[in-house]
Amino acid sequence: MVRATIELSGHIIDSRILPRVMDAIMDMGGDFHIEEIRVGRTKQDTSYARIEIKALTPDELEAIVEEVRGLGATVVDQDEVALEAATQDGVFPEGFYSTTNLDTFVRVAGSWIPVSDIEMDCGIVVDLSGTPPTARCVPLHRVKKGDLLVVGSRGVKVVPLERARHREIFSFMGSPVSSERPKALVVEEIARTMRDIRARGKKILAVAGPAVIHTGAGKHLSALIQAGYVNVLFAGNAVATHDVESALYGTSLGLYLENGAAAAEGHAHHLRAINTIRRLGGLRAAVEAGVLKKGVMHACITHGVDYVLAGSIRDDGPLPDVITDTVKAQDEMRSKIKDVELALMLATMLHSIATGNLLPSRVKTVCVDINPATVTKLADRGSLQAVGIVSDVEWFLKELVARLSA
Repeated sequence: MVRATIELSGHIIDSRILPRVMDAIMDMGGDFHIEEIRVGRTKQDTSYARIEIKALTPDELEAIVEEVRGLGATVVDQDEVALEAATQDGVFPEGFYSTTNLDTFVRVAGSWIPVSDIEMDCGIVVDLSGTPPTARCVPLHRVKKGDLLVVGSRGVKVVPLERARHREIFSFMGSPVSSERPKALVVEEIARTMRDIRARGKKILAVAGPAVIHTGAGKHLSALIQAGYVNVLFAGNAVATHDVESALYGTSLGLYLENGAAAAEGHAHHLRAINTIRRLGGLRAAVEAGVLKKGVMHACITHGVDYVLAGSIRDDGPLPDVITDTVKAQDEMRSKIKDVELALMLATMLHSIATGNLLPSRVKTVCVDINPATVTKLADRGSLQAVGIVSDVEWFLKELVARLSA
């Protein structure tokens, strides 16, 4: 038998980290012996466990150790990270360490160094030139020739999310997504969280799909922006286009939002809206010219809310404000998420998944969609700390505004 010793610390029992580690060891054919365990006696106390892992071969032991590292275990007498230089721009070395969205540390020069800008599916670049050294998360297209990247998982430590010890709607997406839940109570808790975030000067991100405009919920999103409850907006060309359409013509997809009736020649309204904004030179110019007088984009511009409009292959126009280069749009989104503590994903599957991939796990996420599959997909792709609400987005935003206004 070959052996390795690991340590776990934190709220490892009520967050089920300890039993998950033991299950992983046994499921992968290993055995374990708990050498030491200390259990916290109060809600504030942390717990500690020291576990010896046994396996039949070095390869099996290495696989087990790599698995439990991902659950938050630290190997005793941990070696330092292995580093290898990139040989060309935009290409990681073979065997590079692929990041998660969990807080991550790397062991360099005898110390654990935090990895900044953490997000999933990236590499880790270590800079040895300073004192102390630094480490940062880098997407594939940003790596430069000569950058030192972490290869393998040796010397890497991740910190798993821990289940809150008090009543908390933001927890692991562990239960089935269902429409049969007390949604009003969930909305009240979300409103309470948003008040706290605003009071502390942190940021709330809204990720919106065109259904926000089509359902008539644009006025509620505008109200959140005007009240200071949305600090960043991510959307696509369709959201901005139909928002402008509704402001100029009172329609979305050619239907009057007040009564649902079809407008004469309404099918062309969104194109006429795009044409107007293009003629003026952009959304901000349209606001300054007094042409765009209301709506979500008007609220963003007049209240200093950052927005990123990312284009797609199916866009009409597009509007001048839309970033049509996907990589540039992604980088622009990365630049806007600093200090974001809550993300509202509103009726958009692809934009929600794309944003979830950029966010660290500590960002609380609310995913609202009439389709349960959208909520489930966000959790399946690694956005762990999420609340899923199966609901019409207009109802959700209306209820949220009412509770924040009370």
